Amino acid sequence: MPAMNAMTRREALHAAARLVSAPAMLAAAGRQTSPSPQIPSWPTELRRLAPDIYAYTQATGPGVDNASLSNAGLIVGPESMLAIDTLGPPVHAKAFRAVAMQATGKPFGRVVNTHHHRDHTNGNYLYVPLEIVAHQYCREATIAQGIPARPYEDRPQWQDGMRELKLAPATRTIAGPVTDRYGDLEVQLIPNAPAHTWGDVMVYVPARRLLFAGDIAFSYVTPPAHNGHVTKWIDAIDRIMKMDVDVIVPGHGPVGSKSQLVDTRAYLDLIANEARKRYAMGMSPGRAAADIDLGKFANWTNPERTAWNMVRLYAEFSGTITPATNTQAQDQAVAEYQQARRASGR
Repeated sequence: MPAMNAMTRREALHAAARLVSAPAMLAAAGRQTSPSPQIPSWPTELRRLAPDIYAYTQATGPGVDNASLSNAGLIVGPESMLAIDTLGPPVHAKAFRAVAMQATGKPFGRVVNTHHHRDHTNGNYLYVPLEIVAHQYCREATIAQGIPARPYEDRPQWQDGMRELKLAPATRTIAGPVTDRYGDLEVQLIPNAPAHTWGDVMVYVPARRLLFAGDIAFSYVTPPAHNGHVTKWIDAIDRIMKMDVDVIVPGHGPVGSKSQLVDTRAYLDLIANEARKRYAMGMSPGRAAADIDLGKFANWTNPERTAWNMVRLYAEFSGTITPATNTQAQDQAVAEYQQARRASGR
């Protein structure tokens, strides 16, 4: 597998990079400003979605940095529970684990990781020696990314327990659909990749028409393609749209339905179409991200991620995309994006 480059949000947001002059077409292209509706706020809560099924969301809202504020899930069997992702910093991972056990009175028996990113897998160490299930790529990438020397160093409020963190990759890997049972519930693990990563796995409960989509779904949070494949991500969403699903738990954002997933797809489709135009013009990824009118997505949290997404799309267009993240190119794109936004007063 290609080498994985570790990247923190702090590095991406604050990397110093030499600004590339924008082509003359930037001024000529102009920009139409579309109305951007305000996004809602949502709480940190363990929410019962159906008998024996829960979603754990972490609070975010307008102007709140959603980085590493991911969601998790819970399926309760007769004797034990399935955890769907384990969150990032120990303060979050422990809070989810504690509230789940308090609500159900049962221990955990197994973990599923929807993909390898640290905000979904760092908490795995709390579940050892239980079985941890994931896509083969997820296991390899979890090992490759490791645990940083100073995790979440820009979030002092998250530091409690940080020295406890230990790498705990998947102990069982899957390459195709797998069906398990938790009491009367059939639970399907369905790989749907490449999309957000090359190892995305969804958790589907057919009897409840309910899907834990992981980071294939984002709601009111800008989807980041750190090491994803944007156009294949759109294909992955189209596969979900054909499923018999009423309730969708996204990797980030409030619990929703296909209506919210349509918005995730619309954002990805918008940036893919607009990126192709600017790629053909020779515009740099960071400048392209700043130039695109995001319309109703402009107020989604973490808009700088569009710069990362331009890098991934440009790699698609040039035929050079791999599962690995080009950290240097993404850092430079974010720096260009931020400077262009400041220069335009936005």
